[in-house]
Amino acid sequence: MKKFILLFIIFTTALSNAQGTGSLGGILTDKEYNNEPLAFANVLLKGTTIGTTSDFDGLYSFENIEPGTYTLIFSFVGYETQEINANVVAGKTTEVNVIMNASAASLDEVLITTTTKRESETALLLDQKKAVEIKQSIGAVELERKGVSNAAGAVAKISGVSKQEGSSNVYVRGLGDRYLNTTMNGLSLPSNDVSKKNIDLDLFSSDVIENVSISKAYSSKFYSDFAAGNVDISSKDYKGNGFFNFGVGSSINTNAIGKDFVRSEGTGHFGFYNRYAQDPFAVILSHGFDPVDAGTPINTSFGGSFGKSFTFENGSKLSFYGTGSFENDFQYRKGSNVDYTNVEKKAFEEAEEFEYGTTTTAMASIIYKIDSSNTIKFNSLFVNSSSDKVGYFGIDGKGRNRDAIANTDEGFFQQNIQFNENLIYVNQLIGIHKFDKIDLDWGFGHNFVNAHEPDRKRLSFENYQYALDNDPNTNPIFYSNVDFDNQRYFQDIQDEELNGRINLAYEAKENIKLNFGYNARTKERRFNNVRYGYDIIDNSGIADVNDLNSFFTLDNLNLTSNEGTYEIKVIKPYPNLGNTNRPGLDENTYKGKLDIYAGYFNAEINFGEKWLIVPGLRVESFDQYIEYDVINLGVNGNDNISASDVLFLPSLSLKYALKEDQNLRFSASQTISLPEFKEVAPFVYESVSQRIGGNPDLLGHKEGIDYTNVKDVSYSKILNLDLKYEWFVTKSELISIGAFYKQIEDPINQVVAFDATGTQRFFRTGDKAQIIGVEAEIRKNIIVNENEDPELSFGLNATYMHTEQDLFSDIIGSNFNVSFVKDKEELQGASPLIVNTDISYSPSSFENYKPIATLAFSYFSDRIDALGSGQLGNVIEKGVPTLDFILKNKIGEKFEINFAAKNLLDPSITYIRETTQGDIVVTSPNGKDVSDYKKGMNIGLQIKYKF
Repeated sequence: MKKFILLFIIFTTALSNAQGTGSLGGILTDKEYNNEPLAFANVLLKGTTIGTTSDFDGLYSFENIEPGTYTLIFSFVGYETQEINANVVAGKTTEVNVIMNASAASLDEVLITTTTKRESETALLLDQKKAVEIKQSIGAVELERKGVSNAAGAVAKISGVSKQEGSSNVYVRGLGDRYLNTTMNGLSLPSNDVSKKNIDLDLFSSDVIENVSISKAYSSKFYSDFAAGNVDISSKDYKGNGFFNFGVGSSINTNAIGKDFVRSEGTGHFGFYNRYAQDPFAVILSHGFDPVDAGTPINTSFGGSFGKSFTFENGSKLSFYGTGSFENDFQYRKGSNVDYTNVEKKAFEEAEEFEYGTTTTAMASIIYKIDSSNTIKFNSLFVNSSSDKVGYFGIDGKGRNRDAIANTDEGFFQQNIQFNENLIYVNQLIGIHKFDKIDLDWGFGHNFVNAHEPDRKRLSFENYQYALDNDPNTNPIFYSNVDFDNQRYFQDIQDEELNGRINLAYEAKENIKLNFGYNARTKERRFNNVRYGYDIIDNSGIADVNDLNSFFTLDNLNLTSNEGTYEIKVIKPYPNLGNTNRPGLDENTYKGKLDIYAGYFNAEINFGEKWLIVPGLRVESFDQYIEYDVINLGVNGNDNISASDVLFLPSLSLKYALKEDQNLRFSASQTISLPEFKEVAPFVYESVSQRIGGNPDLLGHKEGIDYTNVKDVSYSKILNLDLKYEWFVTKSELISIGAFYKQIEDPINQVVAFDATGTQRFFRTGDKAQIIGVEAEIRKNIIVNENEDPELSFGLNATYMHTEQDLFSDIIGSNFNVSFVKDKEELQGASPLIVNTDISYSPSSFENYKPIATLAFSYFSDRIDALGSGQLGNVIEKGVPTLDFILKNKIGEKFEINFAAKNLLDPSITYIRETTQGDIVVTSPNGKDVSDYKKGMNIGLQIKYKF
């Protein structure tokens, strides 16, 4: 196609130049990126003022040139400038094709090339224009400009995408975690959370990101479990001579500063916990309850990166890139915590939570470019993420609990001290090989996750108002209706996955490219938890609720009858051991396994200059299995269930070039959605006031059980339709508008059960759900400099959608039942309106000073967090606007000092339940343990230096 376009240019210019002048033209390609077209390179006729730039396809041309010999100068930032002589003949076009090489002469130029070309907004717009499928990307340059520090913030800047405040959930076109996939360099990534399918994108700092893209339309190369889209993180690499940079930063949160921060005893400043080798019962005996001082709540961050390349005599090149960073974050939340179904069960109108979070990231990348046709790359990523929360609920002494013993109307108080640590290891080996008519790329990955919740401490009190009255004769007492109202809880998750992909692209003809591929993954999760409860023997009163270590001592442990103040209980004792003051077995366990093997085929067929047609077919087999042993189902709690199938999934993608800079795209596909382990395993996780668990019926029927509206199918079938118009106005300006439709058969929703516990579970709630929406994006330069680079620019993207699903009146399964009074409802997680906009100012009038100021705004409207059942109303997550201001100051080529003020509007983060009594503020298992709180503004300063 490129040759056809070039010949067409040559032919038309030759016709126009038949009256005594000639022309020059050709293609510029990039040797550093496998001879891909090099756009926006400068081409100048030496000794004249005549010049041009190469277009999106690397093409350039000069028309109406007087015959003679000319010297062409080809230049591009970070590449060797080349001068080539060419002879212009009247009536003819001289073709000069040039391969551009990266410059080895200037370190700074090489740095600019390798950190900008594939990360810049211009390059990503070019990639979007040429892409086979419908996708959008955001690169490191734009992330830096908008002050985005991680991948979650990155995708939230893309049209149709929003992030749930207070959690790691990302929604694409109204579809949440279960409909989304996350990959890194095209290989699947693990989840770091038992309750999530996808990894927390907050964990990927901008230091490891080259760009983040979302493919919203399905392609046969993706796994069939696809509806909302596929988020792919491209990791950074380096191909220059060498560099090293280092940066430090600090910030404060306006809510947290000035507070006396506390965190769990036994955790470190850098977010590591060092007692995993010890038995939980030994930890209980040797370590107390009380939190410890967390220090002054000032956020800090530091990190550095380096790169080095070696070029050998045979032309091969070995490149290294490494980066490491640490950041912490103090957050203080004050709000309410309410458990309300059809009646109030428990209510804390005043609650507070101190959270100290850390993220430690390290990544190494090795690239060996054997020659211009063969490259091998190895990536290794390690992330440690921790969350250390200390929550106090009922701090005003007015907490209520309808099951309280001493007083149901006031004085109920709970303390929750919880540390979560996620250790993530990702290793990838990737190869790219280019031959005459065949391109081969492959990749293998190994993922391993250790997700721990070690030693969660939860205590409950009554008559807490007496702790506030300064009367030594009146004291709070323990709430001890059952032994586990006061408890220590330990939980471990291990996820391990092997995955791989291979794709062979064959250029059958100049206008036909065939892709044959295979990918597979085998994933296993192991989960276990154990809980120890406290039977309070002496409940005469607690003199100081801030000094519980003096109560729970070994001396006070009741080893003989009535000679202590408390006893330790476990639910599942070891054989021949009692359940009192002895270690115990795991309380709940489950093991899940998912095997997927698939082959696919698609063809990229070009018709003339206008049409690109890509038909595809994927054949995929899956086998899903889960076995569990849980206490909440009694005699039915030890069981297993499995499901398997072979699927044939067609897809079609069309691209029509209305003009050189305008595309019209259409996509249609059939995909599925598989239930996740956490949706299937019936284990129930209990937060301070919420309970959430899985439902094995999602994998289908079991023999001998009567069901109503439980489908004998283990997946949801999804029809996807997309239509999009794109106009690439200039190299950095874009106008696009699109429409999309999705139909989901047998959809799964999170539902609040209409029972005494109000446990939220997952059900196939109806026969069909539909989504119809439109999205639009504009990127406009308001002021540009003499090089056509933007100085004042504006961006806006917005999505509006309508969702509707039908609901069964009753669902009766093997263990869980639910009913609905409505027959129609919106889809869970769908915001009707999502908006992202920003404006940036970057004047170029200063010689050694390059400031960039950006104001960025985002908003999502109210959406259903969980469906209500029976007479219960829905839980609604209220819409949230966010406004950030970023000022980056580059002084010279080596020094940066940056300022950020985030969450300037400081809106309330609120969940409500719709009831006949009106809207009632509640908490959600998808959010924090506090609702109706403000996050506070984050104000920070960062200094970076490049060596």
